[in-house]
Amino acid sequence: MVKKNVWEEFFDIEALHYLDEPFTKNTEEEVEFIMQEFGLPTGAKILDVGCGVGRHSIELARRGYKVTGVDISRGMLNEARKRAEKAGVKVEFIKADATKFKREEEFDGAICLCEGAFSLIGSGDDPIEHDLAILRNVYDSLKPGGKFLLTALSALGRVKGATNEDIEKGLFDPNVMTFFEEIEAPDGTKFPIRERVYVPTELYLMFKMVGFNVLGIWGGTAGRWGKRKVDFDDIEIMVLAEKPARI
Repeated sequence: MVKKNVWEEFFDIEALHYLDEPFTKNTEEEVEFIMQEFGLPTGAKILDVGCGVGRHSIELARRGYKVTGVDISRGMLNEARKRAEKAGVKVEFIKADATKFKREEEFDGAICLCEGAFSLIGSGDDPIEHDLAILRNVYDSLKPGGKFLLTALSALGRVKGATNEDIEKGLFDPNVMTFFEEIEAPDGTKFPIRERVYVPTELYLMFKMVGFNVLGIWGGTAGRWGKRKVDFDDIEIMVLAEKPARI
């Protein structure tokens, strides 16, 4: 039996409680932002990487888009399917690791939001290659001209609170910008986790490495979305990118 990724284990438990989290309360506004930036017609195909309980997938489907949601957690996907059925919409939900899932040039747009796969590093994952693999897969899955909206954990505020003692204890690794900590699931189970944090320039370079054109980098904290500069209070950084159209 294959051992579960630590994040898969955590989210299987978190699934029933996920929508209680404060950062989940801005779905309609976030989807409005996505629609405005993507400019896609009704019926366009959108990939939701790390879709969780289908918060964005279901709202996009309500508005007439054909959505495929991918997540590593069976528990999250079970909730997503129940919510989609209740909402009366059809969404294709797939259990898969975002570092391995792609469909060549199938989607008109893609999203990976609110720590959906990106930034969440498993115990055996390479902290650099993990997120690069996600970017490559999204790039390959997009049609030429397709746009991608990502939010990633920001290093700007997080690193301000780190100390030399954290480095010595192995709680923060500045070489790969990764924090190690323990989080508690709603049932009391504790999980040792790793989170990768970013500065805007690194995200820009990673997107360019994969082949994207970067259209904008903004503050991406839930409830504060908008075309504004990233600041020290931002928990997340937002990147809007585009796969170049064929000439």
